[in-house]
Amino acid sequence: MAESFYRSFDTPVVIVRPFNTYGPRQSARAIIPTIITQLMSGADEIQLGSLAPTRDLNYVTDTAAGFIALAQCDAAVGRDVNIGSGRQITVAELAETLIGIVRPGARIVADEQRLRPAKSEVERLLADASLMTELTGWRPQVSLEDGLRRTVEWFSDERNRAGYKAHLYNV
Repeated sequence: MAESFYRSFDTPVVIVRPFNTYGPRQSARAIIPTIITQLMSGADEIQLGSLAPTRDLNYVTDTAAGFIALAQCDAAVGRDVNIGSGRQITVAELAETLIGIVRPGARIVADEQRLRPAKSEVERLLADASLMTELTGWRPQVSLEDGLRRTVEWFSDERNRAGYKAHLYNV
């Protein structure tokens, strides 16, 4: 619809495709809050579905900076632009990284009830953000490791975890 308005009426539109954004206040349905809240609940085992899918994870401040850079870039008008790190990590690697930060020694348990239907799972998400960099000079500023630590720090405040239920599988 937005592209149609650009083509028909010269409405200045940029189609922005942010890849997996994470950080404070992220939906309880997302993988990072799922892992962190289980670990912070004291669990020695975390229950996850498929461990093989990969994601291109971007800290929220980087995604926001990408939107701002595109809003200020006339050359982006009428284009589809990815905001992403160009780095992929499997769910298993992500869980192991968070275990190392939050609760070393915890284990991952594959829970069949948490597997998505075969046709609904996206196995690989990896951004090619070269156009973003070419147009705006934008690159992620927060490393995955630093962003995860910041996210864990936010979740460390019990008040911030109040709306998250570690024992529930949020679909």
